[in-house]
Amino acid sequence: MTPLQQRLAGHLQLLYPQLDAGEFAQTCLEQFGLAADAPSPTPHRNLWDQSDIAVITYGDSLRSEQQAPLHTLFGFLDAHMRDCVSAVHILPFFPYSSDDGFSVMDYTTVNPSLGQWDDITDISRHFKVMGDLVINHCSSRSLWFENYKHGVDPGASYFVEASPDTDLSAVVRPRTSPLLREVKTPNGERHVWCTFSHDQVDLDFQNPQVLLEFLKIIRLYLDKGIRWFRLDAVAFLWKTPGTPCINLPETHEVIRLLRLMIEHHSPDAVIITETNIPNRENLTYFGNANEAHVIYNFSLPPLLINTLITGSCIHLKNWLMTMPPAQYGTAYLNFVASHDGIGLRPTEGLLSEWELETLIGTMQRFGGRLSSRTTPTGEAKPYEINISLWDAFRGTAAQGPDQWQFARFLCAAGVMLALEGIPAFYIHSLFATQNDDERVEHTGSFRSINRHIWQAEALEEALAGDTHHAQVFNAMRKLLRIRRQQPAFHPNATQYTLHTGEALFSFWRQSTDRRQSIFAIFNVSDQPQTFNLSELNLIVTDEWVDLVTDELFENRVAPVKLMPYQFLWLSNRRT
Repeated sequence: MTPLQQRLAGHLQLLYPQLDAGEFAQTCLEQFGLAADAPSPTPHRNLWDQSDIAVITYGDSLRSEQQAPLHTLFGFLDAHMRDCVSAVHILPFFPYSSDDGFSVMDYTTVNPSLGQWDDITDISRHFKVMGDLVINHCSSRSLWFENYKHGVDPGASYFVEASPDTDLSAVVRPRTSPLLREVKTPNGERHVWCTFSHDQVDLDFQNPQVLLEFLKIIRLYLDKGIRWFRLDAVAFLWKTPGTPCINLPETHEVIRLLRLMIEHHSPDAVIITETNIPNRENLTYFGNANEAHVIYNFSLPPLLINTLITGSCIHLKNWLMTMPPAQYGTAYLNFVASHDGIGLRPTEGLLSEWELETLIGTMQRFGGRLSSRTTPTGEAKPYEINISLWDAFRGTAAQGPDQWQFARFLCAAGVMLALEGIPAFYIHSLFATQNDDERVEHTGSFRSINRHIWQAEALEEALAGDTHHAQVFNAMRKLLRIRRQQPAFHPNATQYTLHTGEALFSFWRQSTDRRQSIFAIFNVSDQPQTFNLSELNLIVTDEWVDLVTDELFENRVAPVKLMPYQFLWLSNRRT
């Protein structure tokens, strides 16, 4: 066997010991369109740099009566964001039955209401496209599940079954709905596993045919120009009754297998795991630099929002000091808002119960909603806060709404852009879209509060006028352009946390060639703060300038005053 066949067979032997691993490896390669002697990707490839910034969007976040939504999206990105972002994460754009796309009915076609495959390919010629591989489950209205209910292939054995008499109390759940759904089949009544909802039926990866189906799907996505793969809800992939059925060894093995196949096919491809779980568990998805290339930094959103509404960076700083630098070839994906809510499981062990209650209560005062999950003991626990990022920053926990919303909002973006990792902005964070309460009432889903759909013409008018949308959009684009030029903001550049007090969150970045240093200093409070440059040990022979305002700091003795939520990107090198 070739080295590729040997490595693939090794993964398959662990997952499917009942099969001839060598023979099945060849079947997998053929399904994937990959030669057995395909060359291994070059180690330490340059998969990203400081210019990489992603925007997260639904295919129809922008709509126009004149054209398909994907075409409208491309037109907006091309006109306004070409010099600001490098990648676009288009949330599931397939035919679906619920959950705004994450109940996929057909993995192989583009939802006709959004456009067609050519639209995806067109976007991929100008931006790196991140696509969702909704790998844990599919729609109960999919052809596979219809076939399951009638006992025919493909699909007859594609779904996880369990007896209601089985003890499943250890299973970790992200939702409060019953885990099992009763279904009538030619073989009698069966109960299928539904981690998320009864319209999202879990696929059975213990069946090797399910793996083959997804290899075929991934190959199609690669052919259509997708290079960044977001593995949705992948932590729940493998089920073994009697265990928590999350983060199981077999799940990690599947990710290693997929990485092996994908990067041999396209060395520029990237795997991103979406695992909304406690921080320690999340970090395991790097593996030994052989699983995810990139993992979501799920603890950042709740900790950063908590910092800016309390005026204290203690928890954010302590968390940052415990975060290991990503190994070369891996990176964090930094975000503060997404299409989902603010996940609260990633605060476990980081915020106290009282602090979590304060955060939740403050967000509810600002119009947010709270979603829960069910613990193995049947207890309902807070799972996520649903709120738009703009409204999350209305004010502070102590005082409520104030005049610092814009400054607070921009400060959060400044932190995210400066931290080690690849920044990703939800499209509504670029426009400062408010809570969409009307959409919540229409859909009945709390998550709809942050899934507003803009009419493209109305958005263009808002961005051209004297609105907070225009103020935020212009300021954000300026920050994005500045960040993309700084070698010290490379996703893997050196980072050290600084100790500058409770109200000043600070860290130092240095480029890999050591030519550029940036001191990122943020006033996270609603009061002016003062510090001395001498605290930073600046190199005296260098010229230090704030990249945000272009202000030169020649006096190293005079104290520096930062207004509420003001920040500096203090650099010894103009770019």
